[in-house]
Amino acid sequence: MLIDLNAVSVAFDGKTALDGVSVKLDQKRIGVIGLNGSGKSTFARLLNGLVTPTSGLVTVGGINPAKDAKAARRQTGFIFSNPDVQIIMPTVLEDVAFSLRSSGLSTGDIQTRALAVLQRFKIDHLADQAAHSLSGGQKQLLAISAIVVAEPKLIVADEPTAMLDLTNSRRVAEVLLDELEQQVVLVTHDLNLAANCDIILRFAGAKLVEFGEPAPIISAYLAEN
Repeated sequence: MLIDLNAVSVAFDGKTALDGVSVKLDQKRIGVIGLNGSGKSTFARLLNGLVTPTSGLVTVGGINPAKDAKAARRQTGFIFSNPDVQIIMPTVLEDVAFSLRSSGLSTGDIQTRALAVLQRFKIDHLADQAAHSLSGGQKQLLAISAIVVAEPKLIVADEPTAMLDLTNSRRVAEVLLDELEQQVVLVTHDLNLAANCDIILRFAGAKLVEFGEPAPIISAYLAEN
């Protein structure tokens, strides 16, 4: 799926968050790096309409998220660094099933599909547990499950390992980079994670300063910081 930004700028309260970004991306695993405040999270939020451009045009799979946010969110799932903000229902299975509430499926089919996704990510044994009682890693896998069950074409993950320990970070990274069929945009401070993407974008000072093969971009980023 093609992600296309043409001269996109975003300003909040007179401050520039993104400045004149143009890029076309169709790679399967897209890493996004940069210091805090560099513009990388603003870029990510443009892709499903959480943020709208002040100027310029964004299209994702031919859809303009600023004009049709509902369609954009059907095709683009968003995973936050804090999974607690995404947990809605009391139990794990109910939370995943909630994502299919408008699917037109029968209750039985929804339950079957939700359980299958939990099994896929090896957390089906938690199906009846209180969702907010899970560990941080389990919650993030639940958040991923609740997105994947709706079968989006693109998944945007904004620092999904930021609140996790090493073991859970590795598991979530494994899921996002190796186990999903969807195109993934991964915003991260973890340069080892970014290094495993097909392409990375580096933001600085609200600008996209470079994009391409991960290794040289990461090396330059480390040298500057």
